Amino acid sequence: MQGTLNEIDIRSILQLIELGQRTGELLVEAQSFHTHNSGSDLTHKFIQGRSHLATPPRCPGPFWFVFFLNGQIAYAANSDHSLSRLRDYLRRYRAEAALDDIEEPSIASTNAPEYGYLWALLENHIITPAQGRSILHSMVHETLFDLLSLHNGYFVFEVDPALAPQLTTLEIAPLVTKIMKQVQEWKQFHPHIQSPNQCPLITDETKLKAALPENAFRTLKRWANGKNSLRQMARYLNRDILTVTRAIYPYIQRGWIQLLTSAPQQTLAVRQPWESTRADHAPSVVCIDDDKAVGKTVEYMLQAQGYEVTAIQNPLKALSLLFQIKPALILCDLVMPQLDGYELCGMLRQSTTFRQTPIIMLTGKDGFIDRVRARMVGSTDYLTKPFGASELLMLLEKYVGPGDPEKMNFDSSRQVLEEEVKATDITKSASA
Repeated sequence: MQGTLNEIDIRSILQLIELGQRTGELLVEAQSFHTHNSGSDLTHKFIQGRSHLATPPRCPGPFWFVFFLNGQIAYAANSDHSLSRLRDYLRRYRAEAALDDIEEPSIASTNAPEYGYLWALLENHIITPAQGRSILHSMVHETLFDLLSLHNGYFVFEVDPALAPQLTTLEIAPLVTKIMKQVQEWKQFHPHIQSPNQCPLITDETKLKAALPENAFRTLKRWANGKNSLRQMARYLNRDILTVTRAIYPYIQRGWIQLLTSAPQQTLAVRQPWESTRADHAPSVVCIDDDKAVGKTVEYMLQAQGYEVTAIQNPLKALSLLFQIKPALILCDLVMPQLDGYELCGMLRQSTTFRQTPIIMLTGKDGFIDRVRARMVGSTDYLTKPFGASELLMLLEKYVGPGDPEKMNFDSSRQVLEEEVKATDITKSASA
């Protein structure tokens, strides 16, 4: 089951899953567009021959995952794997610091690391089963609030084995009815409040203190500091987002509290797996693509930026070489003979060696369906062809950090520059 939210809404999708008593995973992506500026980028010129876009490529929107067991919800989350949400919920029980001491769990799927850490906390008796169920219920509620507020996007439901083990399951119908009512009530806060991710900041402390009881004022002053979002405040106070927002809405209307657009980037609760690769040596990258031109282009470009790069055309050969090289990051084309990117990524994720290695899939113009399938087999991120050098470097810096300046290949850099100039001249001549 797959399609767009213009054809069917989230509520109907959930009802179909419930009626069919399906077990599997629903992935939803919000719709987002951006203007693609190809310029004279070398990678664009090499790769565009394999995938022409009829429309501007979509910038990846936020993703949400919902896991089902026999038509009931077992777990739900967005695509942020930083564990900051779990840390927020653990503050209720003063157990957030325990995340730093938990070893990487292996029970959860690639799309649900948060769930694995929650189970590890239970197994280590840091939280009780009742507390775990409360946290899980809040996570599902929060995710469905976002999904049921979404009107434009894409979805895929795939029948899969159940997320195991199960802590609890939630019936869809009563939960959706409750959250839909909250979504409708949330609209009354517009236009003063646009998103649960906005951050309240007290701007007139004197008037606010005079209007509130002392305890309420102290609580508000503690959290409404411009750093915590409305959603985080709801997590800390163990209240739903509507209750917290309704309480401070009158003061937002009066201008005593202002809303900042978004919270600053949160400190990760647990160090991300790729952070260990950010050492004093050049990060190693393997590019698996049966198109030799693509591999060479990526190789030249990344070597010029101080990365160690190996381009491999044969995906079967890549399997054995990957275990020898043990790269910090893998670039993998989706469409290849003998072994496609989906199969290769899925096989790598079964190995403990590559369970947490960032895998960036190179997808074609088919867009969302490619990306959804890639996510479901465990890819970390993706690039849609044709992509530019800046897009690729941005992802590498995000997941493995910058290249080693001392190992920058200036010969490769000069060759890339010369090729760009030639390509630009050819383009100009053709358009003259």
